[in-house]
Amino acid sequence: MTEPGPNSPKSPARNEAVALAYTAGEAAPRVVAKGKGVVAREIIERAQEAGVYVHESPELVGLLMQVDLDTRIPPQLYVAVAELLAWLYRVEQDAAQAAAPPQPQNLPASLRPRPETP
Repeated sequence: MTEPGPNSPKSPARNEAVALAYTAGEAAPRVVAKGKGVVAREIIERAQEAGVYVHESPELVGLLMQVDLDTRIPPQLYVAVAELLAWLYRVEQDAAQAAAPPQPQNLPASLRPRPETP
């Protein structure tokens, strides 16, 4: 999924942005940045520069704006954020598979590519 370009007539005005961080083993994602106006645009630009996917959901952003910085998201948002993270994981996996060369699967040994020798 791609988002409309900044000059696109369908590009929504981004008045608010929230950045989440999650490390495996943590109880829940944390709000690591949030802001309005210029700050929101900076959050989005930095995310894009870092190759982080930017998801547009005004409803979810509105709820996350109420969470204090460096605080884990509340249990009421677990399902919504978990669904978003699962979807993002699938998008990233699909992109990684599309970029990787096709791998032979279930081929007899005689048909498998042989490793290159120096």
